[in-house]
Amino acid sequence: MKTPITRKQFLKISSGFAAAATFGFPNLILPRRKEKLGVALVGLGNYSHGQLRPGLRITEHCELRGIVTGSPEKIPEWQGEFGFPDKNIYDYGNMHQIADNNDIDVVYIVLPNHLHAEYSIIGADAGKHVMCEKPMAMDEAECRAMIEAAEKNRVNLSIGYRMQHEPNTQTIIRYGREQTYGRVTGIEAAGAFNGNFPEGDWRTIAAYGGGSLYDMGVYPINAIRYSSGLEPIAVTGVLSTERTEMFPDVDESAIFELELPGGIIGKGECSFARNMNHLDVSCTDGWYRLSPFLSYSGVQGETSDGTQLPPNPNHQQARQMDNDALAIKEGRPPLVPGAEGLRDVRIVQAIMESSRRGGERVEV
Repeated sequence: MKTPITRKQFLKISSGFAAAATFGFPNLILPRRKEKLGVALVGLGNYSHGQLRPGLRITEHCELRGIVTGSPEKIPEWQGEFGFPDKNIYDYGNMHQIADNNDIDVVYIVLPNHLHAEYSIIGADAGKHVMCEKPMAMDEAECRAMIEAAEKNRVNLSIGYRMQHEPNTQTIIRYGREQTYGRVTGIEAAGAFNGNFPEGDWRTIAAYGGGSLYDMGVYPINAIRYSSGLEPIAVTGVLSTERTEMFPDVDESAIFELELPGGIIGKGECSFARNMNHLDVSCTDGWYRLSPFLSYSGVQGETSDGTQLPPNPNHQQARQMDNDALAIKEGRPPLVPGAEGLRDVRIVQAIMESSRRGGERVEV
């Protein structure tokens, strides 16, 4: 069996492929022995524990081989379950040393929004492929810095838009692309839940990327874009907060419209104050909808001609991670690259600017 390449050897090899694809290693750079890619979770909060953890038990193309955490008390439980060695455990101060660990091929950033860019860049600079949760980052500049780091280090950067990997969602994307029910004429999407957050929760703090628009608004924004196949040219939006004691400096709710080419309007809504979960697409020759459209399971829908889109029983996050890992193994770009996350962050910022101007139209 061949000895795994070191970081220094990798850099020497990768410099000889300057004309290769922008994203991803050529297959020969990944050690052939690796049927599954090694993933290190960066951040062991609720999403890692409740969604990624069970997903990584059943993935076919990747497996958990390490963690990066600032909570030492969490280590025994994770290490006991997944069996990775002590050398694969890092904290936020020494994460850069992961560059020398051949067990780890991918870092998955599962941190509050304001930390996405910093640790994605550390991962890319360590020569590791990067999966990053949505929203991609705090602003356009951070998104671009993440994309540049991935390009410079010749690694894949994928954003955790699990819905684009979900089969019923992929079906309605195909409907729009193939105009199965005619040309899209209008879209309505809403993602919201009635939430109560403790003091200090990152969702309640602007500096951490909190607020309903960042956390939930990217779902309807992304849905309007993927169901139409169009990019907005302008937005209008209004952010509001009723429970100011819980959300002193972030939005509790947001209502917005994306102006698409051809006069098509995508209407979106998000909130931490009520429950909403639907995507409705109107077309010249019919309609189709998903309800719920963003839940962790049970995504289902129907169309105007009676076609039913029943729930897919498979694990969403496992499918997402496997698809991203397979793209790495095959040396191709991921389904949802950094450019996709950048577009949504740009729209989020435009909606916020529109709200500051009293709901004025803001070009994107």
